Amino acid sequence: MKAREVKREKLVAKYAAKREALKKAGDWAGLQALPKNSSPVRLHNRCKLTGRPRGYMRQFGISRVLFRSMALEGKIAGVTKSSW
Repeated sequence: MKAREVKREKLVAKYAAKREALKKAGDWAGLQALPKNSSPVRLHNRCKLTGRPRGYMRQFGISRVLFRSMALEGKIAGVTKSSW
């Protein structure tokens, strides 16, 4: 799944300029001819280490599960467990 997302990101970057030009020209048939995976809407945020699609923390680029374990081990700088 992680490899599939990387492939989609490359396609989005490759066709971004062409897609923008077709949108400005109003050429909807031309847009339909582009590959499906070149649309930025099809991208999904995934954990960089595990590939988990849910519970993604954008600020760190990892899932909540991995974030918690790394924070408890002290592997993330500036993050401490709060207690009151």
